[in-house]
Amino acid sequence: MKILVIDDEPFVRKLLVHQLGRLGFGRVQPCASAQEALSLLGHPGECADLIFCDLQMPEMDGVEFVRHLVRVGYAGGLVLVSGEDERVVQTAAKLARAHKLKVLGALNKPVSIDRLRQILASAGAHTPAQPCAERKVYSAERLRQAIADGELINHYQPKVELASGVVTGIETLVRWQHPQDGLIFPDLFIPTAEESGLINELTRSVLRTALRHARAWRDDGLPLQVAVNVSMDNLVSLDFPDFVERAVSEAGIAASGLLLEVTESRLMKDPLTPLEVLARLRLKRIGLSIDDFGTGHSSLAQLRDIPFSELKVDRGFVHGAWRDASLRAILEASLGMARQLGMKTVAEGVEDREDWDFLRTIGCELAQGWFISKALPPEQIPDWIADWEVRRSTFIDPGSR
Repeated sequence: MKILVIDDEPFVRKLLVHQLGRLGFGRVQPCASAQEALSLLGHPGECADLIFCDLQMPEMDGVEFVRHLVRVGYAGGLVLVSGEDERVVQTAAKLARAHKLKVLGALNKPVSIDRLRQILASAGAHTPAQPCAERKVYSAERLRQAIADGELINHYQPKVELASGVVTGIETLVRWQHPQDGLIFPDLFIPTAEESGLINELTRSVLRTALRHARAWRDDGLPLQVAVNVSMDNLVSLDFPDFVERAVSEAGIAASGLLLEVTESRLMKDPLTPLEVLARLRLKRIGLSIDDFGTGHSSLAQLRDIPFSELKVDRGFVHGAWRDASLRAILEASLGMARQLGMKTVAEGVEDREDWDFLRTIGCELAQGWFISKALPPEQIPDWIADWEVRRSTFIDPGSR
């Protein structure tokens, strides 16, 4: 992994380079200004997998630098480093994400090596398989072939009960095992599926595979509820509830063993059909979760109109809420509202022990995130659960930190 460190303060720059070296990262290029970094990125063949950028710099600050990263087509990870007010950092991060940059987090000065280690672990999951190449675009026809040939595979991220530490379910996360390009993450092919009308075919394939794995785990004594993501584009098919019911029955698991996580990435053109589909799914005892609550089109109106059984608070309101009054207020309000509506509550993006402990104190029910586990191939789930069972007492005993 090649890393750029951009900071106009020599001591801070050298310290961060030294810390990265201690963690085993030797390909680190220090830059005294944003202009110097852009000059490097502009050279043919030059690239970076990860950039650490200070926000407060003369001539070109970090916020302006973000705009130029978009202009040059930067596809790696970005970490913001700052001693500024937390809300300024949050705004800068939100801006970068809106530009489709991969913001992996923020570091406060002075940089903690433990927090740096967490950021680098996260970077391992987000770094493109070919970071120096241009962002590859896959055609709808190639994706259609991948679905037909079984190249799409499921990984699973555990969901854990905060009060007891018990693993109660898993979220299905699709990947593309490309024969030439390796493992491809969904941000490179889901938009194509939605725009080309392949999302229905893709989702049904993912769902059948997830139910098959859920049955195998149940047969091995692991009765896990499996969650599958669906977009509003899936819910315009009036036969979708009947398909789900048949798939659950064919897999030989109870309807309560499946949860559909609904993400509305685009506004509904016809809101009536999805409402009918979702209502019928609930009548069939299929659980519904409103995903990424607080972002995009996931709104209070959806809570009013759709019989969701679970609310997942977006990671942007979870990580660091223990030290941020604004995030804490939003998180606690979301959880309180869900409880009053009789919904289960899930926190996404739990990245450290502080996140975990705080969520337990405010009464959130379930959690998932890198602190618990990254997404795993299906064959690794049983061993991970066995290992978690050995360790989980350390996460529910206040004296075990």
